Parts: sequence; structure tokens; C-alpha cells
Amino acid sequence: MSMREDIGTYEALETLIAEKPGVMVYFSTPTCNVCHALRPKIDEAFATHFPQIERVFIDAAKTPQIPATLQIFSVPTILVFLGGKEFARESRNVSVPLLVEKIRRPYEILTA
Repeated sequence: MSMREDIGTYEALETLIAEKPGVMVYFSTPTCNVCHALRPKIDEAFATHFPQIERVFIDAAKTPQIPATLQIFSVPTILVFLGGKEFARESRNVSVPLLVEKIRRPYEILTA
């Protein structure tokens, strides 16, 4: 499952979060170099460790309604929803290994 880039509205994202057991949302902008360097690492980590979590990429500059509604003030920001509820929120200096460890146990419980 690759990272989706077709979420155009907050309502569409909300529906996806309600329908899927887990959703990771990655917020970025075209001018964010850190975002571009981090994205493949996050995508690979989630594909490897959390294959049942839907991965969504949102360009905050293209669809500002979504980050505004979710109170995203900086990029990159990663939100992880498990069971329809926000479980993790990481911004700016994201440690991929720490994020993986934070999510591992709840993910195992959710997908058992």
C-alpha cells in the first residue's frame, strides 16, 4: 500500500479515519526540504512495521482547510489515528525509530 495523495477535503479524511483501523497523515509543503527528506523514511517505516495503517500525504499549501481544521501549524507534521482517535502527533524534528516504538504496541493490539 503506497502513500495516498488524493484526499482533497477534511470530510474525506474524516471518512477515511472512521473507516480504517489506522491512518497516518503526513503534512508537508513544496518548499519544506526537511519534509522531502523525511517522507520516504516515514513511508518505508510504516510500510514495513505497520502495513495495515493507511498512509496519506497532504500538501498543506494546496489544501489549507485540512491542516487548519486539525491545528497543524508547522511542517512536517505526522498524525497517527488508531481506532478513529488521534494517537500520536509529531512535528518538525521527528525521530522515525521513536515514532515506530510509540505506535508498535497499540498497533499490535489493534490488529491482533
